[in-house]
Amino acid sequence: MMNATFRGVFVHRYRDRLPEIRAACIEELGVWLINDPEDFLNDGCMKYLGWTLHDKQSPVRLQCVRALQAVYQEKEFIGRLELFTSRFKERMLGMVLDKDLDVAVEVVNLLLLIQQSTEGGLREEECGHIYPLVYASNRGLASAAGVFLFNKLKNVIDSENQVNGTSGNADLLQILISFYMQSEFHEHGAYLVDSLWGVAKAELRDWETMTTVLLKESGLMYEEEGALVELMICALRQAAQASPPVGRTQSKKLLSMKDKKAQEHDRRRLTMHFIPLLPQLLAKYSADAAIVTLLLKAPLYFNLEMYNSVPRLEKHLDQLLFQLCGIVEKHTAVTVLQACATLFSALCADSYTFSSRSHLAFSQLLDGLTECFSSYLSDLLQGTADDDSVYSAATTLKRIAALSSAKDTTVWKLFDPCLELLKSRIESRDLDKELMVPALKCAAFNLMWAKMNAVNSTPAEEELKRLKKEMRSFCKVCEMCLSLNQTEIRDQAFELLCDLLLLYSQTSVCSAPALQTLVLLPSDSLRSEMAAFLVDYVFSDSDDDELNVEEEMKITLLRRKRNQLAGYCKLVIYGVLDLNAATAVFKHYSKYFKDFGDIIKETVSKSKLISPVQSAKTVCLSLQQLFSEMLTEDHSQQDLSEIRELAKKLAMSFGVDLHRVRKPLVALHMDGIHFAFRKPREGEEPNMNLAFLEILSEFSFKLLRQDRTQLAAYLKSECPSAALSWPSVRMYQCSLEGRSSSKPREKEGGDAASSHDTPAAKRKRTTTPGSVASSARESLLDSLKSDEGSGFTEPESEDDFSIGFTMRKVKSAKQCHLSSSQTGTSLDQRDLNSNLTLLSLIEDGEEEEEEEEPEIDDYESGSDHESEFSLPSTRQTSASVLDELFD
Repeated sequence: MMNATFRGVFVHRYRDRLPEIRAACIEELGVWLINDPEDFLNDGCMKYLGWTLHDKQSPVRLQCVRALQAVYQEKEFIGRLELFTSRFKERMLGMVLDKDLDVAVEVVNLLLLIQQSTEGGLREEECGHIYPLVYASNRGLASAAGVFLFNKLKNVIDSENQVNGTSGNADLLQILISFYMQSEFHEHGAYLVDSLWGVAKAELRDWETMTTVLLKESGLMYEEEGALVELMICALRQAAQASPPVGRTQSKKLLSMKDKKAQEHDRRRLTMHFIPLLPQLLAKYSADAAIVTLLLKAPLYFNLEMYNSVPRLEKHLDQLLFQLCGIVEKHTAVTVLQACATLFSALCADSYTFSSRSHLAFSQLLDGLTECFSSYLSDLLQGTADDDSVYSAATTLKRIAALSSAKDTTVWKLFDPCLELLKSRIESRDLDKELMVPALKCAAFNLMWAKMNAVNSTPAEEELKRLKKEMRSFCKVCEMCLSLNQTEIRDQAFELLCDLLLLYSQTSVCSAPALQTLVLLPSDSLRSEMAAFLVDYVFSDSDDDELNVEEEMKITLLRRKRNQLAGYCKLVIYGVLDLNAATAVFKHYSKYFKDFGDIIKETVSKSKLISPVQSAKTVCLSLQQLFSEMLTEDHSQQDLSEIRELAKKLAMSFGVDLHRVRKPLVALHMDGIHFAFRKPREGEEPNMNLAFLEILSEFSFKLLRQDRTQLAAYLKSECPSAALSWPSVRMYQCSLEGRSSSKPREKEGGDAASSHDTPAAKRKRTTTPGSVASSARESLLDSLKSDEGSGFTEPESEDDFSIGFTMRKVKSAKQCHLSSSQTGTSLDQRDLNSNLTLLSLIEDGEEEEEEEEPEIDDYESGSDHESEFSLPSTRQTSASVLDELFD
């Protein structure tokens, strides 16, 4: 009976068209293999499971893997699976990169069973397919890979312990450090610790072993010490916060009361252990910038209240503060100083009863630094300081600037000395970036803390005026720095300007009317300098490829450029700069879409919320500026095509609700027409801007029918009669007539010829140009006002646009079919041409959208395809890293 069922049903249905039936067949085969191994546990039946591993549907593959797991769990079956394992092992190893994450997780578990149960297990190079998955962004897959890795490491440790007769976690830590150092796929220990946390939680919380190994004089090598400290700090974070690292997905599951108690217990335990030992670790590694930076993060995960609640721990706070001050005085690296500032900020929090002792230590440290800087200030201002004095002053300013970022330092009155130093250096053209960059930071942080103090108190009017005067003076200094030939000084000045102008803007004092005196708008010269900075240093093609700059450096430079562009765009969005200032951003949307497209697109979207009409005019102004720049240079058709491509991208940002964007689009077209036919200035050729109408035509498909008619009339009123036959004008006219010409023709019938049938040059004006223009403007305004009350919602994405016009195309096709079935061959040929013209415009828009956001092929994992898993952000974030990882 079973044999008949297998031969008559299963053999035919295991490859059924429906994946549900295929999955049911594989599930039942798994049951037969367990219940009746004598008849079914043979190569003739097992081959069906192997073949189904290549199924295109993930539910079928998942069921197949689960059936194999049940088979490999039976120890007495292992000897009969050798041929199957050798035949399909390669396929199973490839499935760890399955597109379906559930399948990939189960495959890793299956390979773990094969590793544990079979005699030969997996070779080391075969295990190499699974090791990199501990850094995967999906937490379930990473945890499964962590279990596999831990099992492998434990086997190695057990075999070594049997030979040496030793045991303990020190050996496991040693081999884990070796694995982490040899791993070339990732550099973040937080992801490795999170992957192993479920299976090796006890070993990773063995703080005693970790600190004992680190405090030994003859312990690990230098590189191993750094790796152990990083893994230890990552384990501290995991125990204290009980959350995965950034970029690793997890289900939104709230911790139960039991889990919260366990987490708090772990936090108290690690605090009790590390409070006495942390000063010793800092003293031992005080000269190592990388290790000290990591160790200074440890107190951020402590239960700091225990410094007071446990009497015997109070003395260790003074030891920690002593080591902290010594590290500040010893190091000049930005990362170390920033870590010190963050720890000082945490220890000085008013919520702790011991904060007064931390404040005292901080004040004494800053007193010494300020006194040291003041001793060199006079020589620096007079230009008589030697190299040693300049170096000492620069390092002192670095320390003060780092501490100022975390604590209020206004009482030390460092703004005026720093500002005088900056002015003297700029005037003498002695541009020392090591001295000027920290001076800029010190002065800026002083202004930021002063503004915060003004918000939290009620200062006198004279104090507010003095603060505004200081802000104006600093802006002038930064404006001069923007034109300097020093990259670090220039970039720092621009970034600080963006932050301070936003902090002293009208928006920031809306909730405090008494602070209106502090509002400072940038001057015209400063606005032009900031716009020029974007053009010269953000939207510029760097020569990194020619200079063989490392990939990591390229990413750092790009990140800094993105921050600078985002800072400028925030000034536009929050009203510090006019919307017209966004032209410096909008006109680079197409050329630099890969690097800054998301930022520019968001700025365009936000500008529409501020003022739809003004935003549309800004878009038009951006195109006008590009067109004018093209005319001043060598005019080429390629340049015009690039501007038209930009216009297409910007047109897509107006959405599909044509009634809602009616006013902005009409304003855009009227500005464009006026620009195309503006009177030439002295020395210019007439009609230089007519080709701009070709760019303007890219926005015509968004116009309503009545607006097209009115704009066509306005075009005729503005255009000289001799220019109506020019190609650019005819092209723009055709874009306006795409929709508006069909209904009038139906009304006229065949008695009267349409005005479009008459050559444009032979048409006669019945009114004066001025009257036509004024009537066109009035009719446009009247028609726009009549539709102001219509409320429509605008789709947020360009995908909605493509869907909307796809529906419109289907509707037009149905209407054409209905008309042809009723009237036969009486359909007007010109009306058909008109509809085809509109459809072609729509299709052009859709093609542009497809080019802008290409679709990714949605294929299932098969024998010829392997999918890639997204990894969390790394220090090496080049596109080639993922390819190298899974090749």
